[in-house]
Amino acid sequence: MKSILTALALVALSPTTLSAQTAVTVGIANSATDVGVFVADKRGYFRSEGLDVTLTPFDAGARMIAPFASGDLDIGAAGPSAALYNAVARGIDIRVVADKGSTPAGRPISYLLVRKDHVDSGRYKTLADLKGMKIANSAPGASANTVLAKLLQKAGLSVADVERVYLGFPQQALALQNKAVDAALPVEPAASAAVRDGSAARIAGDDTIYPDHQIATIFYSGQFIAKKPEAARKFMRAYLRGVRDYNDGIVDGHLRGDKGEAIIAILAEYSTIKDPAIHRAISAANIDPDGKVNVASLAEDLSIFASEGLIEGKVDLARAVDMTFVNAAVKELGPYKKP
Repeated sequence: MKSILTALALVALSPTTLSAQTAVTVGIANSATDVGVFVADKRGYFRSEGLDVTLTPFDAGARMIAPFASGDLDIGAAGPSAALYNAVARGIDIRVVADKGSTPAGRPISYLLVRKDHVDSGRYKTLADLKGMKIANSAPGASANTVLAKLLQKAGLSVADVERVYLGFPQQALALQNKAVDAALPVEPAASAAVRDGSAARIAGDDTIYPDHQIATIFYSGQFIAKKPEAARKFMRAYLRGVRDYNDGIVDGHLRGDKGEAIIAILAEYSTIKDPAIHRAISAANIDPDGKVNVASLAEDLSIFASEGLIEGKVDLARAVDMTFVNAAVKELGPYKKP
């Protein structure tokens, strides 16, 4: 009997059995909006779908486009960027397939932060005082740059009136602390971490700067869809399960109760911010549990990128958005219902 059990164990661990898991590479931005991916990974939803998912951090979604084009990255979880639209214009098959974060009223994802010493000294009083400041933002042409464009518009300024410094979101908080920049637009939880350590003052959320902005999405490479169509369907199903678990834990715009605490524990494990108190304090990012994307917001971003001379060629937005995977997953899972 013992020899039979040993043989069965060896079969279970054989390379053939292990290879049944389909490898999937996912680029993440290390922001609070990655929570759906984090939950699906931690709770085994990807594994239960037969997916071996590798999460690779990038400092901005724009940095993911090159590995997408080369076939080294299957899925991106970040903001739609000018680089994405330029890739589409060049005929590279990349598609926005699901929501990963938007900004309805009361649900900000990023904030304008100004150094606390500038606020205390009176150097900063109103948005117009941003003139001449070094402002940290993510990579050129990233979706967070459209938030800055809207902000400067509200201030009566242009991009020529400030010095943009490009840093990843966690590095923006560090730059404020080190006084290397004057202001920044980090996403949560990095924004709250900077306020909590006393280096920055919170000025405005992106829900007021750029309401209903589709700031983050899930996108698939065309090669992934063509070569691993079943994996593409399975990933979406697992991802939406993670997003729904996250939404289950939200009460009055914050993670609360037993379900919320369970999500906070996952965020503290996976994200760069390890203090659960910060995750409790921040406004929970708005991520649609049915994966719906605000296409009008994508069009507005595209218009802003074009006005800054960042778009090279004609972009057919309809080619860049593909809701078939989300629609199929919702059909299988059913529409989301808050418990």
